[in-house]
Amino acid sequence: MQLSVLDQSVAVTGRTEDASIRETLTLARHCEALGYRRFWVSEHHSHPTIVGSAPEVLMAAIAATTSRIRVGSAGVMLPHYAALKVAEQFRVLEAIAPGRIDLGVGRAPGSDMRTARLLSSDPRQSADNFPIQVRELQAWLAGVDLPEGHPGRGVTANPMGPSAPEMWMLGSSDYGAQLAAHYGLPYAFAYFITDGQGAGQALDLYRANYRPSPRHPAPQAVLCVWALAADTEAEAWHHFSGRERWKIDRNRGALAALPSPEEVALRPYTPAEQMEADKLRANAFVGSGPQVAAKLRALANTLEVEELVVITWAHDPAARRRSYELLAREFF
Repeated sequence: MQLSVLDQSVAVTGRTEDASIRETLTLARHCEALGYRRFWVSEHHSHPTIVGSAPEVLMAAIAATTSRIRVGSAGVMLPHYAALKVAEQFRVLEAIAPGRIDLGVGRAPGSDMRTARLLSSDPRQSADNFPIQVRELQAWLAGVDLPEGHPGRGVTANPMGPSAPEMWMLGSSDYGAQLAAHYGLPYAFAYFITDGQGAGQALDLYRANYRPSPRHPAPQAVLCVWALAADTEAEAWHHFSGRERWKIDRNRGALAALPSPEEVALRPYTPAEQMEADKLRANAFVGSGPQVAAKLRALANTLEVEELVVITWAHDPAARRRSYELLAREFF
């Protein structure tokens, strides 16, 4: 089984947000040295926790400072943008790192709806046009002309070259799975967003309805999973406490930077919050390296996937890097 990485440039208490971007760059180089297959970055806007707002810019820095690992977006929220501009950005990235660029696209806003409206200069642009944008983007990335009568016919996304970015469909529901199958695209299911709900159904739909494409003659699916490993199980739960507190607060509408375990300890749970915490812990991929690896292998076997994309939050960047080291030791 192969392992990859998804990083969201998470803001943490006690440090400025710009430090989180630089930590993403450090983590990318670290994970390349460990042998991970891909390093993906996300797109969120006006979010007090997740501050990676421009994956195409961050990818350029990662691509320029690494040499082997695939670099990708997970993803570009396509309804915010013109498909041609996205194609141009990713053709430039492909020129920087030939054969190493993944373009993951999604239709979710990655923000609240007011922010989403401000991101688009065209008020008519909406998620309803997402399937059309996907078709256009596929053509421009591959250097294939659009159909007769299309306003973009004859327009090219430069720079062209001998290779093209690999396009992925992202999703956390049946919609993305069906669209990926229709267009013959690889599919990444956001298991960490749904806590696994709907994963089996979405993957079954994807595989059953897959239409082979020239670049992808067979379906290719990955799961994006939240996991954290440490040298001991107790240490892992210690570092998990910030994420746990964050999720409980988020469920009540309070978003903020990720707290440290020490800060979490100063805010004892109410009985209702304790019940939430117990539920989170029961389903979490947290523990020692061997413990987390066993859980990840079991998940991959159950859902019949050969690659997992691991996302890890920790207030201490050293703890996060150590988590990826321990998982690499188990899988590579």
